[in-house]
Amino acid sequence: MILELADIRIKPGQQEAFEEAISRGIQTVISRAKGFQGAKVNRCIENPDRFVLQIFWDTLEDHTVGFRESALFTEWRAIVGPFFASAPFVEHFELTYKS
Repeated sequence: MILELADIRIKPGQQEAFEEAISRGIQTVISRAKGFQGAKVNRCIENPDRFVLQIFWDTLEDHTVGFRESALFTEWRAIVGPFFASAPFVEHFELTYKS
């Protein structure tokens, strides 16, 4: 399993609307992507305009090719993109230990 970690900065004062949009986008768009295993969204306590999105994929390619190069990505960005203050910083991780 691969973890996609996206550090997202949104425009000030848009927290509630963004939380609704990102939840809707995950439930209606990303959940339809091949290899999608689940997602978590966290809001920063010290900076409420910062969010961390975690998406779990079967493989790296399920995200980087299957999702990012599909029409689903365009749908996703239409829902959440208007809130972005800057492009999200995205990295991928693989599990090395679990207790």
